[in-house]
Amino acid sequence: QVRLHESGGGPVQAGGSMKLPCSHSPTTLSNFCIAWFRQAPGKEREAVATLGKDGYIMYADPVEGRLTISKDNGKRTLYLQMKNLKPEDTAMYFCAADNFLVCRVSRPKREYDYWGRGTQGSVAS
Repeated sequence: QVRLHESGGGPVQAGGSMKLPCSHSPTTLSNFCIAWFRQAPGKEREAVATLGKDGYIMYADPVEGRLTISKDNGKRTLYLQMKNLKPEDTAMYFCAADNFLVCRVSRPKREYDYWGRGTQGSVAS
């Protein structure tokens, strides 16, 4: 059983940065595909970044260049670093994991078995 817990989220001023942690258990997710999703009010939950067990990283086009996904196995924590934030980045942010062989940002949310409860990321204009 994988348990995920997000925290952090702001509020932050537009143009600023935010780093969201997601603590996890068991102790390592080295054999998992991990992902960050976000869901803005009235919109579908969408993947913004994925990190495969092979180290392959992908970002969604709207956030390319502004987001960095990473993990610290020693701290049992996943991260999503965001910079140059915009008001449209305001959303609930979720970390997710599953043991896919192929980890891509295009993989739909219904295929992930493990989710955190989310944390609100707010960007003020």
